[in-house]
Amino acid sequence: MADTLVDPTVVPLQRRLVTEIPGPKSRALQERRSAAVSNGVSSALPVYIERAHGAIIVDVDGNAFLDLGAGIGVTTIGHTDDAVVAAARAQLGEVIHTLFTITPYEEYVRVAELLAAHTPGSFAKKSVLVNSGAEAVENGVKIARKYTGRGGVAVLEHAYHGRTNLTMAMNFKAMPYSLGYGPFAGDVYRAPNSYPLHDGLSGADAAARTIAYLEKTVGASDLACLVVEPIQGEGGFVVPADGYLPALQEWCTANGIVFIADEIQSGMARTGAYFASEHLGLVPDLVLIAKGIAGGLPLAAVTGRAEIMDASQPGGLGGTFGGNPVACAAAIAVFDRIESDGLLAEAARIEGTLKTGLLALQAKYPIIAEVRGIGAMLAVELLDPSTHAPRADAVAAIAAAAAQQGVIVLTAGTYGNVLRFLPSLAITDVQLADALSVLDACFAAL
Repeated sequence: MADTLVDPTVVPLQRRLVTEIPGPKSRALQERRSAAVSNGVSSALPVYIERAHGAIIVDVDGNAFLDLGAGIGVTTIGHTDDAVVAAARAQLGEVIHTLFTITPYEEYVRVAELLAAHTPGSFAKKSVLVNSGAEAVENGVKIARKYTGRGGVAVLEHAYHGRTNLTMAMNFKAMPYSLGYGPFAGDVYRAPNSYPLHDGLSGADAAARTIAYLEKTVGASDLACLVVEPIQGEGGFVVPADGYLPALQEWCTANGIVFIADEIQSGMARTGAYFASEHLGLVPDLVLIAKGIAGGLPLAAVTGRAEIMDASQPGGLGGTFGGNPVACAAAIAVFDRIESDGLLAEAARIEGTLKTGLLALQAKYPIIAEVRGIGAMLAVELLDPSTHAPRADAVAAIAAAAAQQGVIVLTAGTYGNVLRFLPSLAITDVQLADALSVLDACFAAL
């Protein structure tokens, strides 16, 4: 991996605690926040970050945390990656904004070319660039509806797609994402998915169940699209049974339904491939991309079959900040880094180290019902060993205890009983071993 340009005395290479958590400066900022920021914007840990690099974030009190969340999968190639910072700085001195739909620029075109080259499928592809994951979902559905002339949108149980009006309707879990915010967009239909730990179904049987449900409750001829996460994110990093999603894609193709892969959390080298669809034998009609694409800057995209993307009339797609030149320059640097530094292999390395450690914890602690995931997208699901009831309380306790020891881990799952790990590809085996030792102590303390 590239040598860092960051002074280790500013951002250390390991976790370091110098105050209680949160420290006095973070507590003072929390008081200011309480007076100025909506309560609807919550934070998992009230420590205020001042600087970061690689897999380490440092708060205003000087505490250095080992970050196993990467901004929920955003800083996939590492915080303040040198190449990303350099590209963004250079672009800031040239063009910050013109609006691509008024006076275009090369960076937008280059990102679209890179997405066409790296998303699954050898057919002609085109893209539209937007700002966020939810905006990508909205546009993917909009494009599919325009192309098919149909209105219905199918999603799966345990899905999460965003916090806009349409995407709230597409989510499985109401609290906290949609409770009290209705009425929601209509014509959205939720079908059972494949969840091997809980349903025990083969991919073929799970797909037959999903298809039967949609055909009975909606009718294939009324569906514009089926939107799936190849590996579900907020739902708990659920990896479907083999053959499940390819069978759904085959059904979609046979019935003129646009098959959309929401790769917002699982894409951009996170799983050891550019997109998780590649692991599962999928070639989506449209791919939704965000989070890790621009190294921390806001950028998202819909990329897919040219004939589908071109169904929209001129002016039907776009937005004021979509495809911002600085974010595009950062995204180009991310693609370059993945290729030049072999970061797909780094995801596989992380899986080998982290999954091995998590399986060792599972052997020690019966509360860990399953270790699952691919690459640097791994999770453990906690169930009561006797009753098999979800143990959200244990997940919350472990995440809180780990944070007190300088390790940031994220929670997930419809029932809040999943610990998820989204470390950056810059994390070292030494740092992973340290994090695993902290997790071991946290599980032991239960």
